[in-house]
Amino acid sequence: MSGNGGLRIGIFVFDGAEELDVVGPFEVFAEWGSHSQLRPTVSTFSWDGAGVRLAKGLRILPAHGADDVGPLHVLVYPGGLGTRPLLAEPGHLEWLRQIRKQTPVIASVCTGALPLAAAGLLAGRPATTHHNHYDELADIDPSILVDTEARYVDDGDVVTSAGVSAGIDMALHLVERLETPGVARAVRFEIQAT
Repeated sequence: MSGNGGLRIGIFVFDGAEELDVVGPFEVFAEWGSHSQLRPTVSTFSWDGAGVRLAKGLRILPAHGADDVGPLHVLVYPGGLGTRPLLAEPGHLEWLRQIRKQTPVIASVCTGALPLAAAGLLAGRPATTHHNHYDELADIDPSILVDTEARYVDDGDVVTSAGVSAGIDMALHLVERLETPGVARAVRFEIQAT
């Protein structure tokens, strides 16, 4: 899965994304790079490459825009109140459908599952989201098998996680899945020790 250039992970950022949904997985994947032969790299990108203001005021200047982020092995889509306007943007939902065709793994954190559902990417699949939004997820697409117990649901090419800190658990799970349990343990140890 890594190819010659190393495994590439992109975290999509937007105004109103939840801070920990972004920086939690970023921390895991960045630490992974120092333990892995897959040479993973993680970067943030926004729709147009411009800076964004997250839900609680943290400002991020992403490394890329959607047009120049390049091919990814893993796309992480965070949640937060900023997902709501994106649900109603046909161009954004079409972009999600297109990036899904080129990206081996799409992973959402918290309410990041809602735009995936609106784009039809969770149809007929098991999935989860923040516990306050199970009904909203089911309303968007009644065919989704909403898992109200799991911290994350791995359905192969699409992985969804519950609220906020569950995104860290999901990221560690992806390290284990894409490489080895031993590497995931090493990453977990390092991020807990620092």
